[in-house]
Amino acid sequence: MSLIESAKFNKGKHKLYRGVAGNLVAFGCKVSFEKGYGGVVSFIAKTKLIEHYRLTIGAKQFGESNRMFIDTKEAFLLVKQYFKNFSNGKL
Repeated sequence: MSLIESAKFNKGKHKLYRGVAGNLVAFGCKVSFEKGYGGVVSFIAKTKLIEHYRLTIGAKQFGESNRMFIDTKEAFLLVKQYFKNFSNGKL
């Protein structure tokens, strides 16, 4: 994934929508499943968001860098959460 960014009105305590980043990542994982990549996606996280991504979407770090990835198991759980008709890697 190249870039995930929330609009200014959707940041902080008073954001308009919840779960936007998770939804975008889930969509990327869904496409990865559809293309035969097992749901795996990678991205570069802003340093202050590494722990947040680890806790909220199950992302893992590549070593000590800010490069992160979502593996198949976590991808499947995310896609199931946001796309209710998704099962076993297919819609």
